[in-house]
Amino acid sequence: MAAECEQCGKKHLPPRPICDNCLSENFKWIELSKKGKLLTYTTIYVAPNQFKDLAPYSVGIVQFEKDLKIPGMIIGIPEDKIRIGMALIIHFDSIGSQETWHEWPRYYFKER
Repeated sequence: MAAECEQCGKKHLPPRPICDNCLSENFKWIELSKKGKLLTYTTIYVAPNQFKDLAPYSVGIVQFEKDLKIPGMIIGIPEDKIRIGMALIIHFDSIGSQETWHEWPRYYFKER
């Protein structure tokens, strides 16, 4: 989901309380495609405690429709197979972390 400004139509991901284009506070929720394209990535070898059991793992920036971009883990693809421009899909799920983490839904990216 993303927030679309009802005044100017700009889409925001992540959502925000004020449109950075027209300063409106009026938004509506819109559903986005789950498909995106990998813009860049890095591999984490020394991870924070809550992700140390996953290391090494890759994190990338994925671009969705309307130039909306978000970061996230890339799961299930060997590091040597990850390529800039590859098609990815977002999944909402647990990533297998053993420690308690934030309460919002977790997401990650997999190959389409």
